[in-house]
Amino acid sequence: MPTVLLVRHGRTAANASGVLAGWTPGVGLDETGQAQAKALAGRLEQIPVRLAVASPLQRCQETASALLAPHPDLPLLTDDRLGECRYGDWTGRPLKELAKEKLWPVVQAHPSAVTFPGPEGESMPDMQHRAVAAIREYDARVAEEFGDHAVWLAVSHGDVIKAILADALGMHLDQFQRLLVDPCSVSVIRFTPLRPFAVRVNDSGTDLAALVPPEPAAGAGEGAESDAVVGGGAGGAAPGTGKS
Repeated sequence: MPTVLLVRHGRTAANASGVLAGWTPGVGLDETGQAQAKALAGRLEQIPVRLAVASPLQRCQETASALLAPHPDLPLLTDDRLGECRYGDWTGRPLKELAKEKLWPVVQAHPSAVTFPGPEGESMPDMQHRAVAAIREYDARVAEEFGDHAVWLAVSHGDVIKAILADALGMHLDQFQRLLVDPCSVSVIRFTPLRPFAVRVNDSGTDLAALVPPEPAAGAGEGAESDAVVGGGAGGAAPGTGKS
């Protein structure tokens, strides 16, 4: 199956000041975030991205537009399912203030039990379910249109990407706070018929060219792409290639 590059949007003024932006409109990249997106665009320039999709929120749209600048013929798709968790009445409030709420320790230790307050509040499991469903649907679409060794791009938000990674890693949602996803970082998942492989998590600076998966090794049996390399492998090869 294809390889998906999960990119968190670049930094915003809300990130820098410790405010939970959520679905607040008009939250774009600050100067640091713009520089982060431009730098990442350079790292992705040689990657043959076949499809790009982003959250509808401004900070993700701006990040995605910067990343696609080297790929002017590639349209940007937008999907609400990759949008930020709907934090309800928490939206727009400082994190240091929210840390005093009774719900805060539940968010930290037992997020599967959390539904954010207010009529617009979403549960964290619902957020995970819609985001994972979107990623798997696009991955299947890319496989059908471009083949199993294609690479595609999804631009979303920290909690959303952490929830997708938790699913790929076989982690319960209650453990997803153990993961870090920094602004404009890249996390990489390759789905296979048997299991997903988490190729990279929270990558903010290494060469991404090696993420383009090679063709299957000659003589590789059916289902080999789902096999983990026993002994850990030599690195630099996609899972299932049999290189150890």
